[in-house]
Amino acid sequence: MKVGFLGSGAWGITLANLIAKNGHKVVLWSIEEDVLSHLEQFSRHPKFKDFPVEESISYTRDLKDILECDVIVECVTAKGFRPVCEALKTLSVPFIITSKGIEQESGKLLVEVAYEIFDEKELIGCMSGPTLAKEVMFNQPTAAVGASINPEVSEIIKEVFEAPNFHISRSSDVIGVAVGGSVKNVIAIASGLAEGLEFGYNTKALIITQGLKEMCEIAKVKGGLQETCYGLSGIGDLIVTGVSNLSRNFTFGTLLGQGGTAILAKEKIGMVVEGEYTVLSAYNIAKECNLDLPIIHAMYRVIYQNQCPKEAFQEMLGAISQEPCPVIVI
Repeated sequence: MKVGFLGSGAWGITLANLIAKNGHKVVLWSIEEDVLSHLEQFSRHPKFKDFPVEESISYTRDLKDILECDVIVECVTAKGFRPVCEALKTLSVPFIITSKGIEQESGKLLVEVAYEIFDEKELIGCMSGPTLAKEVMFNQPTAAVGASINPEVSEIIKEVFEAPNFHISRSSDVIGVAVGGSVKNVIAIASGLAEGLEFGYNTKALIITQGLKEMCEIAKVKGGLQETCYGLSGIGDLIVTGVSNLSRNFTFGTLLGQGGTAILAKEKIGMVVEGEYTVLSAYNIAKECNLDLPIIHAMYRVIYQNQCPKEAFQEMLGAISQEPCPVIVI
């Protein structure tokens, strides 16, 4: 299968390499000319020089080359998602979203943006789950969810990504899967904030549990299934992103908790922190739908209103303590 790949970040090059190792022909497009040139010359990403990239991958600067492929896999930033989709309006092949985020201007999940732009909703799918790029790079056992309203697209996702150490489960709840991948980044920042404030695992467990509740609330108003949040693409992704220093969002929160600014934290990380972008989006959804989401509100105050992290954290804990314990019926 010929796979057109969009994006060349850490997760992007990891997935492109996985797909190529699965025997598919990969054509990769990116706006990062320096990265493309380095990949072409050395078969290494300039930021991950210890990670050998399959030499069979070819690179392009022309989006028209992507439209000639059998399937397209997207892995750009949430901010850049709409412009790329609009440039591919003539889409006629399956389009698999692997980015995780919510558009700020519209409050739409990336899959909802794709539904708006493309005529055929049944061509759209997404792949999400607890998938730290560095662990996938070095072949650690991993599982994720491939979702689409079209079972044939879910099967294509499995065909593209399935590998001995990368398992794909299928789902029809595209919205629920997309919510999990987006909201967990916000919760991971809060968990990192706890780390930076030198709080322990008890605190992180509290945040992850409350974070799952807030994820379910957003899934409900978006039309996704809350049960999906209890699976790999929800709680699974939330756990790994909320406790690991391999997570940019967790690291970003840690730096904020240690007294750094958002600007300095991003500079130190040196890569896009999707959770920072998603905080505002999630906050706006909560405000519009009158949802009481203490973690999301606290992260908004820290990042966008410059509230002292310790003060915001204490207010957040106070708000959480007033909430009834959720009862999950299985």
